[in-house]
Amino acid sequence: MNAPTTRRLTVAQALVEFLAHQYTERDGRRHRLINACWGIFGHGNVAGLGQALLESGDALPYLQGRNEQAMVHAAVGYARQCDRLSAHAVTTSIGPGATNLVTGAALATVNRLPVLLLPGDTFATRTADPVLQQLEVPQAGDVSVNDALRPVSRYFDRVTRPEALIPAALQAMRVLADPVDTGAVTLALPQDVQAEAYDWPEEFFADRVWRVIRPLPDADALAEAVAAIRGARRPLLIAGGGVHHSEAEDALCAFADATGIPVASTQAGKGSLRYDHPADIGGIGHTGTATADALAREADLVIGVGTRYTDFTTASATLFAAPGVRFLNLNIAPFDAHKLGAASLVADARAGLEALTKELSGHRVDAAYEAAYGADKAAWERRVDAAFGAADDSVRPSQTQVLGALDALVDDTDIILNAAGSLPGDLHKLWRARSRRQYHLEYGYSCMGYEIPAAIGVRMAAPGRPVWALVGDGTYLMNPTEIVTAVQEGIAITLVLIQNHGYASIGGLSQATGGERFGTDYRFRAADGTYTGAPLPVDLAANAASLGMRVLRAATVGELRAALAEARGANRPTCVYVETETADTVPGAPEAQAWWDVPVAETATRPAAVAAREAYDRHAAGRRRHL
Repeated sequence: MNAPTTRRLTVAQALVEFLAHQYTERDGRRHRLINACWGIFGHGNVAGLGQALLESGDALPYLQGRNEQAMVHAAVGYARQCDRLSAHAVTTSIGPGATNLVTGAALATVNRLPVLLLPGDTFATRTADPVLQQLEVPQAGDVSVNDALRPVSRYFDRVTRPEALIPAALQAMRVLADPVDTGAVTLALPQDVQAEAYDWPEEFFADRVWRVIRPLPDADALAEAVAAIRGARRPLLIAGGGVHHSEAEDALCAFADATGIPVASTQAGKGSLRYDHPADIGGIGHTGTATADALAREADLVIGVGTRYTDFTTASATLFAAPGVRFLNLNIAPFDAHKLGAASLVADARAGLEALTKELSGHRVDAAYEAAYGADKAAWERRVDAAFGAADDSVRPSQTQVLGALDALVDDTDIILNAAGSLPGDLHKLWRARSRRQYHLEYGYSCMGYEIPAAIGVRMAAPGRPVWALVGDGTYLMNPTEIVTAVQEGIAITLVLIQNHGYASIGGLSQATGGERFGTDYRFRAADGTYTGAPLPVDLAANAASLGMRVLRAATVGELRAALAEARGANRPTCVYVETETADTVPGAPEAQAWWDVPVAETATRPAAVAAREAYDRHAAGRRRHL
């Protein structure tokens, strides 16, 4: 009997070789699971994974980043654009390189998006102890800073022996490919173990396919769901990110066409239907449209498809106000399917929608209900036109007019990307999504600094599509470094940099909650701590240019339109810089149509805070538990 064939490689070399042979498969289409590895090298990975990536050549392409958190954002943007069927790995040194991963890991896990984290770690053998950047914990010798990644990872392991890599790597791939469990996966790699050689079985390096299945709904649960829909007078469907992840947009369209049930969307689900589909009523919740929120308040059945029901969606448990409202949740994750006391349909979104459409054959909502929400939808579109329009091309644009100029330019191929600030509210209410992956909002974690690196990842996943990263001055200052990466790699993203001299979203929230915009402006301060009103002499456009971007400045609505059109055709990273009028001086987006619970000081001496607390108590009285 022949002995099993082995290959002698270091742990780092074996891991790189293993990752190059991992695939996902759904609906008969195969995808590389780990398509590339981002890395910033230092002690802890330079002589381990760094050497292994160099030696592997094109087997696992290497991507150079400038900030560890940003590398995770780029990987997450890539994975989302790939419908979670392909992902990237990220490697860092020990110490601050590893802890810089935590925010990105939390973002990935909150949004259920796969990313493989490979931070270096301290010596497993402890021959050098303590090493540079090591956190010494007197009561626990086996703790390192990488343990901070445990609560934000869907799977975590520290590979302290070469042979331990085999089960750890297999578990890591299982989680990354699982639509229920996916998120950040961390394999902490002690730097001495990375460089240690071992005789690996050849089977470890064979092509391995992880099938992403489409679970069908249980027959009894399906019958209960059908009965609930048939018995509802005012049903409303909420499309979440799971619709996109499942590629269920056509199935949702067929369901809406057949039943006439209106479809609202979360930030992650926007674009599940085209904006001009008769049943699409836009965003829902605190940043939703008046049409969707009015229907939600009167709905007797809420059908959640692939949604987590965050507080923005439910208006902090005040939106679904009908006395007898019930919930039906179609979700591949049982944890989410059972929320709000719902009847649960645990299944793949596409498979579940197809089954519902078939079983509901011949059923349609009342014609008067369709006509009423159709009229409300048309009225809302007129409000969008008003917010987007500008009577005079020679004036400085408002933020919503910036979106209007972009809306007039793009087609189905463009991708709009954003994450934080006041833009998510305007976009959720107003943006006219034209295709299934045009609208890319990271709002599960709403992480400032996400947009630029994520745009790089999205462009890598969709190289033929124009990618627009919409960035305010606050989020730009958090993380502009990956502009250098885009320039180095020739990744032609377009940055729309909006200068409004402060944190517009938090400034508005501060004012609404009695904080009087304290600490939210980017302006000079007088000796008494008050703002003088003069903006700081900061030139963000010059900063972007210094990092290698081509910059087009636009001072008026007319110049903005011309700059956006020029940028859309550019073949290199390009920035359109525009200073906007504030919402206080120019009519902008319609105000929030539903509440958001941000607790206000119960006792205060300043009149603004006292008044804000009175308003808070009025809104909070409308909260309810759905059981």
